[in-house]
Amino acid sequence: MKQALLEFCWAYVNDRTARLKKQSDELQESLGSETKSSAGDKHETGRAMVQLEQEKLGQQLQELDATRSILNKISAEKPSDKIRLGSLVKTSMADYYIAISAGAFKKEGDMVYCISANAPIARLLLGKEKGGYFVFNGKEHSILEVY
Repeated sequence: MKQALLEFCWAYVNDRTARLKKQSDELQESLGSETKSSAGDKHETGRAMVQLEQEKLGQQLQELDATRSILNKISAEKPSDKIRLGSLVKTSMADYYIAISAGAFKKEGDMVYCISANAPIARLLLGKEKGGYFVFNGKEHSILEVY
């Protein structure tokens, strides 16, 4: 299951990267057509807007590189008694995979939330063990399994 979760996270990052690169290519093409078309203030405003969008995309691509480096640190085979990066945690509330924020993974009726180690729930779980408990939103929850 941990291998499938890790692959799900990688697919999420790779899909997002492909979408951002496609948007970047489209913006580059748009910038080229802006250069060929009109002149004056309208032209300059159009170029500036495209360049701002390119900067935003560049920043998002850098964030994805950081996300990739987090995923590179995770080994699906490495077992652990304590909750850490790469742990699959079953709690009385829900199941979590501590890696990156990639949404819900659904397989054969099971649902596991892929969350970042910086997520509030992950911060409560990190370092704890099976049989432990944590308080989230004023309610106490127990840790049933750690993989």
